[in-house]
Amino acid sequence: MTLFREFILPRLLQWVFVIFIGVTITFLIPRLSPVNPVEQAVSRMTTFQTMNPEATQIMRETFLDLYGLDGSIVEQYLNFWRRLFAGDLGPSFTSFPTPVTQMIGNSIGWTIGLLGISTLIAWSLGLILGSLAGYFSNTWWSNLLEKSLLLIYPIPYYILAFVLLMLLTYYFPLFPLVGGARGTPGFTWEYISTVLYFGFLPALSLIIGAVAFRFIMSKALTTSEKSSDYVQYAEMAALPKRKILFFYVTRNTMLPQVTDLALSLGAIFEGALITEVVFGYPGLGYTLFNAVNSADYNVIMGITLLSIVGIATASLLVDLSYPLFDPRVRYR
Repeated sequence: MTLFREFILPRLLQWVFVIFIGVTITFLIPRLSPVNPVEQAVSRMTTFQTMNPEATQIMRETFLDLYGLDGSIVEQYLNFWRRLFAGDLGPSFTSFPTPVTQMIGNSIGWTIGLLGISTLIAWSLGLILGSLAGYFSNTWWSNLLEKSLLLIYPIPYYILAFVLLMLLTYYFPLFPLVGGARGTPGFTWEYISTVLYFGFLPALSLIIGAVAFRFIMSKALTTSEKSSDYVQYAEMAALPKRKILFFYVTRNTMLPQVTDLALSLGAIFEGALITEVVFGYPGLGYTLFNAVNSADYNVIMGITLLSIVGIATASLLVDLSYPLFDPRVRYR
């Protein structure tokens, strides 16, 4: 009971508070915008036809109710929470009457597949290469690897995406110009192979930059741990270098790197906007880009809320898992 009251409960309350503040800000920002989505929707409906003023007014009231903009700001806020608990994010403005949840559902699988896999690959490669380069820092391959990745690290990932796009789709047409897949969706090799083929370049553009960042972080942490007394003692005791590296050094550098991994996985729900736009990849980032261009506030709010919950939940799980990775923290 003491464990729950002193360790778990405060973190759960913090998680609830962060989500509450995030949802409230997400609710307020679109309503402070000078653009009126209801008037835009009515204008689109009446552009090529003449409607009775009474029918137009009824349409306006219907849109106000559908978009959750009916009543005072307090009534809208309470109604927003009721709909949110019911899983109703309203219809899309530009793809009316398609629900926002359906649009997110159509995109989220692509984003999780792209960003989830690329994040895990980049984190693993960065951790392993950084640990090796930090422990064997006097070797030629360590210096070469560090200089190469230091050149890549400052380059924005969307520039890498454009370079890869030009090299491997135009000058050397080895991959398709746009992402996605071909064929009938299903758990068949024919379909899965097209998913891997069309998603290779977007994933590669994300992995290269992420590996460079995690390599630098892992190498710095390993270099710091390498000079610790317990590592020096293990080396004097003639323990195998492989054991010292993975069971002494790397294990003690895991805490910030696990935190980075969890937060990166939590952030995948906002999508890789620029990469998905560059490669025409049908994920949440591409959906968000189209929503921003068309002022589709319901879709923007839906993806934003998903990102808030994802990052807050990842932070909670990391906080609760610290005793598993840090010997200085223990459940009591």
